[in-house]
Order: sequence, then structure tokens, then C-alpha cells
Amino acid sequence: MDEVEISILIPVYDEAGNVGPLHQSVSEVMETLGRSYEMLFVDDGSQDGTLEQLTAIAGRDPRVRLISFRRNFGKAAALAVGFREVRGAAVVTLDGDLQDDPAEIPGMLAALEGGYDLVSGWKRRRHDPFSKTWPSRVWNWMTARATGIPLHDFNCGLKAYRREVVRSLRVYGELHRYLPVLADRLGFRVGEREVRHHPRRAGRSKYGTARFLNGFLDLLTVVFLGSSGRSPLHVFGRLGAIFLGIGLALNVYMAGVWIAEGRLRVRPLLLAAVILVIIGIQFISMGLLAEMIVSSRREPEEYPERRRLP
Repeated sequence: MDEVEISILIPVYDEAGNVGPLHQSVSEVMETLGRSYEMLFVDDGSQDGTLEQLTAIAGRDPRVRLISFRRNFGKAAALAVGFREVRGAAVVTLDGDLQDDPAEIPGMLAALEGGYDLVSGWKRRRHDPFSKTWPSRVWNWMTARATGIPLHDFNCGLKAYRREVVRSLRVYGELHRYLPVLADRLGFRVGEREVRHHPRRAGRSKYGTARFLNGFLDLLTVVFLGSSGRSPLHVFGRLGAIFLGIGLALNVYMAGVWIAEGRLRVRPLLLAAVILVIIGIQFISMGLLAEMIVSSRREPEEYPERRRLP
């Protein structure tokens, strides 16, 4: 397969009313750039005729490629497969609902060429219901504070990547929300650019209230992976050492009280000390067991390289 300069990766799920206008808009924008490109649609098990429309589009436009799942696996799976299949030196992702403006692609590519490895869009003025915008702002604020990455919009579908970034990212579950965090953890330079956002024209949103709970749990996963250095013992062992240290200190104090008073009484502080020691030992034991499991299944690590000299 011949390589191209730019890959436009678009995961879609039940977007029959949007894929045609989206293809036309992206084509018009890319033609003005005058650079070789491809459009890779990943159909995530659509049931509304989206696949038939994409098949017809691919038959008319040789620059369109199509991958279709047998059922709905989620956006993370669609991106993971797309990242593996793209051929461009630069990769731009768009959502399939036409809320991301294809006219922003040249600006995203310019920001990428300015020195970033990943550029994330920022929907400052978002045309979505209040029930989506405010929880999203809270979630983005929490993510920025927890990860130390000063972005305003981590989950914007409009992003630009260098190809080495998408080849290095391991996307599974629902971690597509944290692609800038995952890239930053690998040492890539992450930036942000404000982009236009449009109201949805056709179809309906595929995300319900459960996404906020899932997002919080995934945030814990990302923070855990980043802070543990890929070693479960580093996290569980540290927590266990803290509990164990406090418990032992309290036990030493209670031993002093016992010696001073000449008798030992069951006190709440003594019970707390014993419980803390037990919890500390359990955390350390869990860390050791998790480390043994991970070590037995660990694959050779791949570290992104800046350059390699002879």
C-alpha cells in the first residue's frame, strides 16, 4: 500500500444522515491543501444504513477506505484498529456527527508541524445540551488536575497526531478519552488548539449518563498506570507501607502506655493500630501478587525514540 501525507480517520456508528455531507466537506478541505491524503472510515457495527452509504462512497472515491465491525465494539476499538491501519505521516481524527468542523483540519496540521506530536481540539463554545456541557467541564477540570496536563478538552474528537504517536498508543476499553494523557506519559509533546463546534444536524448522541462514571473509573486507571510506573507493587506497596508504618507507630505508643500503666486495656486506638497493620500487610501482599501476575504476562516494552544514530 502506498503511503500518503495525511490520513483522515473517522469512526462512525449509526450516522447515515451525516457520512455523505461529511465526506464531501472533508474532500473539499483536503483538495485545497494540495497534499496526498486518504479517508479511513471505521464503521462500528452500524445498523441504520451507514455501512451501505460508506460502501457506495468508497466505490466512487479511491481515496476512501472502509473497515466495518460485525457489531458495536466502541469508539476505543474503532480508533485502535484505525491507528493500526492508517498510512499517513500525519493523522487527523474526526467524529462522524458533523459537529467537528473539517475546515479546522489545516489549522490542526499547522499546529502539528509547529513542533507538537499531538494537537487536541478545544471546543470553547460547545453546541450541546446543558446536561452534556457542564459535566464535561467538571470532568475535564478533574482530568487536568489529576494528570498535570493543562488541556481544556481532553475528549474532543478532532485531534492531529504524528504517525509515531498513533503507533505507540495502546487504546482499549474506553481510554480514547485520555489519548493526550497516554501520549504525554510516553514523552510526546501535547498541545491544544481552539476549534469551532457545530450543533448536531442528524442522528442522535450515542453517549448516556453512564459515560461519566466510566470516565471517572478510566481516569483512576490512567492515573494509576502513570503513577505506578507500570509496576503494581509501586502503588500497592506504597499504600501498604503508609498504613503499616502508622499502625506500627501506634502499636509502639500503646506498648509504652502498657508499660507505664502496668496493664493493657482494649482501647479504640489499639484496635485502630492492629487494623492498620493488617491493612498494610494486605496491600503489600496484593502488590506482590499483582507484580507476579504482570511479570508473567508482560510483553517487551516499546519506547518511542526521538532519533537513532549509527
